[in-house]
Amino acid sequence: MSSARLIQGDVLRMSSLFVRTLREDPAEAEVASHKLLVRAGYIRRAAPGIYSWLPLGLRVLAKIEAIVREEMVAIGGQEVHFPALLPREPYEATGRWEEYGAGLFRLKDRKGGDYLLAPTHEEMFALLVKDLYSSYKDLPLTLFQIQTKYRDEARPRAGLIRGREFIMKDSYSFDVKDEGLEVSYQKHRDAYEKIFQRLGLEYVIVSAMSGAMGGSRSEEFLSPSAIGEDTYVRSPGGYAANVEAVVTPVPEAIPYDDAPAAHVEDTPDTPTIGTLVAVANEKFPRPDRSWTAADTLKNVVLTLVQPDGTRELVVVGLPGDREVDLKRIEAALSPAEPEAATEEDFKKFPQLVKGYIGPQALGPQGEQIEGADGEKVPAIRYLLDPRVVSGTRWITGANEPGKHVFDLVAGRDFTADGTIEAAEVRAGDPAPDGSGPLELARGIEMGHIFQLGRKYAEALGLVVLDENGKQAVVTMGSYGVGVTRALAALAEANHDERGLAWPAQIAPVQVHLVATGKGTEVYEAAESIATDLAARGVEVLYDDRPTKVSPGVKFKDAELLGAPLVVVVGKGLADGVVEVRPRAGEAEQFPVADVVDAVTDRVHALLG
Repeated sequence: MSSARLIQGDVLRMSSLFVRTLREDPAEAEVASHKLLVRAGYIRRAAPGIYSWLPLGLRVLAKIEAIVREEMVAIGGQEVHFPALLPREPYEATGRWEEYGAGLFRLKDRKGGDYLLAPTHEEMFALLVKDLYSSYKDLPLTLFQIQTKYRDEARPRAGLIRGREFIMKDSYSFDVKDEGLEVSYQKHRDAYEKIFQRLGLEYVIVSAMSGAMGGSRSEEFLSPSAIGEDTYVRSPGGYAANVEAVVTPVPEAIPYDDAPAAHVEDTPDTPTIGTLVAVANEKFPRPDRSWTAADTLKNVVLTLVQPDGTRELVVVGLPGDREVDLKRIEAALSPAEPEAATEEDFKKFPQLVKGYIGPQALGPQGEQIEGADGEKVPAIRYLLDPRVVSGTRWITGANEPGKHVFDLVAGRDFTADGTIEAAEVRAGDPAPDGSGPLELARGIEMGHIFQLGRKYAEALGLVVLDENGKQAVVTMGSYGVGVTRALAALAEANHDERGLAWPAQIAPVQVHLVATGKGTEVYEAAESIATDLAARGVEVLYDDRPTKVSPGVKFKDAELLGAPLVVVVGKGLADGVVEVRPRAGEAEQFPVADVVDAVTDRVHALLG
């Protein structure tokens, strides 16, 4: 409702603070954190997925950064700072110039040199250590930075949760031996728990895929939230994993010596699993039970788009009662990106009959055939769900319109080029470790830790002399925290229908002081309280706007901005009292002489 930029000591004043509060949600905002951060004047949209930070937003951001920085220093981390604009060559050496595909911001300088806006800095950290260190005596080492990153998101959404420009803390550990990497990894894991506890964020640690980062062990820290983009699972026995990392328990193989021979049957007008099951039960009933979708083998045709644009057709076979999960496929086949096959893709492979595709024409069973252009078309790669084990019997396509094959036995009648975790994970599925049925939930990824191993060190020549004077490739760990995403997750978890409700440790101020009334004595008393609180180290936002701004507007702004405590100097002053109310809680009355002590005590209690 007002604008300016004055900050006097630890007292911000609404009459001069650079802020505009809004009563309506921004049109492009979909989630609560995005709506409220814009309405409360913490951020402003500059472009899709790109935001400007205003004074209140920067104060919250600085407090989150301070907590992250303190915990990194506590485990021996040393802070550095790299440029965001980087040359192509280091990323080309590790293969990530191509692997990142369209997600990388690439640009050229005036001389035609290739550069990128860094999405992450593994290469630069490795090269810096290579440049300065050469002996095992220099290690272990942990370096970190808090810096802006860039990713060309195809669909930026949810404000700060998935942006194209964002702030991360990324740290890297350097050790000579794998045992040292284990220690460094555990230190970071413990530090992350402390960070999220201090931020007041609920979190779940889940096993995860490494993706384009590479490496072995990988875990994510997720903040449970209905608007989160990550689906994860957990079991009563303590198993927890990102859905992309869930490994399907593989059934035992089944003997098939007495299995009937496969036979092709007419099944007209059955291009879907539902229509196929209905016809199978009507025309080919089983003596023991009805056919179900789980008896069918569904073959889904996908195109893998490689980072260089190359397209490869692949068919995934899975039980017909399951759907394909593209995110699981993407995690398994990274850096390729899967998408549904197009009509043009199908034209290149005439052996594929839509709705009636079977494994007889795929993978090891497939043969090179003559395509529409007269050229030889190679066999199509065929990958199977782990549940399709040897001896299982299936109804599946016969590669002819209106025909399916019954009693097609895996291992006898067909094999595949490999297995893939491609099927959706469902609530009630067994946990891989036998710890009970899985339940599904959604979360916002707050942090990700990786044991990178020697991938980047080998690619970039990062070696040191070991205790025997021999060259040893350094082993690395990579550890990220989304700082701006943490702010959004905190806003998502701490709000109500009236506005934000920040935890005291990261709120822009601890006290929002509101002066209401027409007499000068109200503003004089409020000014004195603000000054005395600031002298006690309490951060205050004083709404000193003149009487033309109504009490209703001031109270709405206080609720929207979300300070933990609201102090009201108004009509009660005539009786010698001031009102103190938690952002969400019951108001109390205190004598004017006691209010500074009472508020200071409450602030200290909130800060722990």
